Amino acid sequence: MAKPKVVVVMPAYNAEKTLERTIRDIPPGSVDEVILVDDVSKDGTVALAKSLGLTVISHERNLGYGGNQKTCYTEALKRGADVVIMVHPDYQYDARLVPIMAALISNDICDMVCGNRIRTRWEALKGGMPVYKYLANRLLTALENELTGQNLGEWHSGLRAYSRKLLETVPWEKNSDDFVFDQQFLMQAAHLKFRIGDVPVAARYFAEASSINFRRSCVYGLSALWCLGQFLLQSFGLARFDLFEPKSAA
Repeated sequence: MAKPKVVVVMPAYNAEKTLERTIRDIPPGSVDEVILVDDVSKDGTVALAKSLGLTVISHERNLGYGGNQKTCYTEALKRGADVVIMVHPDYQYDARLVPIMAALISNDICDMVCGNRIRTRWEALKGGMPVYKYLANRLLTALENELTGQNLGEWHSGLRAYSRKLLETVPWEKNSDDFVFDQQFLMQAAHLKFRIGDVPVAARYFAEASSINFRRSCVYGLSALWCLGQFLLQSFGLARFDLFEPKSAA
């Protein structure tokens, strides 16, 4: 069998201070290509990415976190990726896990793999996760696991790996351009019965790492609950949403 093509995608915005550290942590030889999609950064992210030999795609206008991911996955599939791993270039997640996550996909153990920053409470808090975010994460994750039938350690991690089949089936193009994109994607994958797993990853909160404020966290949480409501209505046959209809059915 041919070796699967592994592509790392990086949705970037003002990541100049952390990009090189993130890239250096990706084990040599573990990926075939790194694609950075810049969402109109105001710093030197693009120039640095090019100097590091990354494939760089620059948006002409800011499309948001979800909008950036849409470009990431479109480009990765266009370039023949079999496994796609999203790594934030802000050094908030440990890129050394890339080959482990890729192996879980390429060995047909999982269709999707998420990083889990909450192996224990003390590790998450010691890593700088704000108490209110920790509590909200725990409550939402417990509710989402219970209502979707999953058993993930965390539903709110930005470190994720996907199989090509999943990306070609889940209608992620219909998702929000905002931060709730990640929640919609997970619920879509759960509804379509893809195999979702997770791996432990350290929590890293520090000045240069991107993090949404309290107000936007509240909007994100409410949006996640609305998406969960849609998931339940669809699952019980009480309503139909394009969000949960596989591309192959279109």
